[in-house]
Amino acid sequence: MQPDNSMSQFLTGKSPHTLALFHHFINEFEKIGPVTVEPTKTMIGISNAHKRIAWVTQLGKNFIHVVFPFKQHYDDNMCFQKVGQVPGQQQFNHHLRILNTDDINEEVLGFMQLAFDLE
Repeated sequence: MQPDNSMSQFLTGKSPHTLALFHHFINEFEKIGPVTVEPTKTMIGISNAHKRIAWVTQLGKNFIHVVFPFKQHYDDNMCFQKVGQVPGQQQFNHHLRILNTDDINEEVLGFMQLAFDLE
């Protein structure tokens, strides 16, 4: 993934650790299938060929925060720090904070695959 000028505004000034986490996360998604990484005004969207499948909502000093928008609540997990329904919608945002590259474990990879596969 080569960052374009608009992507660089999100990545400029971030710690090497945070950048490594971001690139590792994107690389793991690309192992599942082709994704498009596109900045919006306030966050970075990750899409497959059909729809937006995840959002990087925060690039912190030593973490990245990712939100997966699923159509149901997955409460049997050890990886999401919060799950909340979007008011008035059948969308449940699953919040994941990645502090280390090995936080992207089998469980997280399973949810990444699920997000990628859902239509």
